[in-house]
Amino acid sequence: MGRQMRIVTAAVIERDGKILIARRKKGDRMEGLWEFPGGKLEGNESPEECLSRELHEEFGIEAEIGNFLLSSPYEYPHLKIELLAYRATYITGDFKLNDHDEIRWVLPSELKGYDLAGADVPVADILMKGASFVK
Repeated sequence: MGRQMRIVTAAVIERDGKILIARRKKGDRMEGLWEFPGGKLEGNESPEECLSRELHEEFGIEAEIGNFLLSSPYEYPHLKIELLAYRATYITGDFKLNDHDEIRWVLPSELKGYDLAGADVPVADILMKGASFVK
């Protein structure tokens, strides 16, 4: 019997040519894996509303959610998801780590050196191929 697919959002936040990635903290099912920040869709919210809420909850930041980048379906041992990745622009706030133990700003070409969560790999692949940012 198949598990229900959860919709999860992810933000590709670019600053000075670098992209934000975050490492899941110890005790998390996905501890140690790097990801583009985001989270599970709740209730009747749109993916953009979800992403804005999650960035505020996880990091205490405000961001403007931009263009849709891609959908990445993935089945983890504990969860089946469809990851919806969006471009986002950091607006304000000091980064606080609630669900992660580290964040890094990395060049797209550096993404291959990180142990990314499975659903995030296709997002990284597109960025490493030089998907340009819409300003």
